[in-house]
Amino acid sequence: MTVHFEVRDRVAVITLDRPEARNAVDQQLAVDIEAAIDRLEADDALWVGILAGEGPAFCAGADLKAVASGEANLATERGGFAGIVQRDRSKPLIAAIDGPALAGGLEIVLSCDLVVAGAGASFGLPEVKRSLIANAGGLIRLPRVLPRNLAMEMALTGEAISAEAAHAYGLVNRLVDRGSALAGALALATEIGANAPLAVRASRHVLTSAGLLGDEEAFAVSAEAARAVFHSEDFKEGPRAFIEKRRPEWRGC
Repeated sequence: MTVHFEVRDRVAVITLDRPEARNAVDQQLAVDIEAAIDRLEADDALWVGILAGEGPAFCAGADLKAVASGEANLATERGGFAGIVQRDRSKPLIAAIDGPALAGGLEIVLSCDLVVAGAGASFGLPEVKRSLIANAGGLIRLPRVLPRNLAMEMALTGEAISAEAAHAYGLVNRLVDRGSALAGALALATEIGANAPLAVRASRHVLTSAGLLGDEEAFAVSAEAARAVFHSEDFKEGPRAFIEKRRPEWRGC
């Protein structure tokens, strides 16, 4: 397996494990990432996922050696490139970045919901340096999270930005010490996991779905998500726990 799956309380830690190739994506890695996302989504006991990389790099993008040898398919039918960039998900997924996240590696990051980066991490789309384009969402999603001109500069020069710059401009949620990205992501996952899971998933759904819609359609998406939460047992538990001055006991239903 090129991906490790570890459960820590209600958090799934998914780790890319091809350090000898800087976690570059080949067909097997794409299949294994998709399988890990399937496992996270299917297990009701898991509320949050973390995606990390083993070794000095998070992910160097597509495995060009695999491509050069004729292995052109680095995607899955449901997930697209790396089994994730076009994957429909319901649970929050945090990218934990230590080291470079380049090319397809950055596109994987952009498909996650939140980013925690260690000092020394870097983010870039160097495809133009190899007469390629970032065709797995990078050119679409990067200008949604960074100023347009900065995203344009990164795409046209192929140069990376530091974790510090990525944090300053909003690509990175939390900047932590070098080598501490996973610990920082676990802390963030714990904060998210303290909340009602159905409300968290519904909020994520509205944020990811409504941003590209007009107000009328966006409000309809929000109303539909709210109705599902309002009919849950957790919706009753939240006010009850507040009145009784105790921590809520979420059931996820």
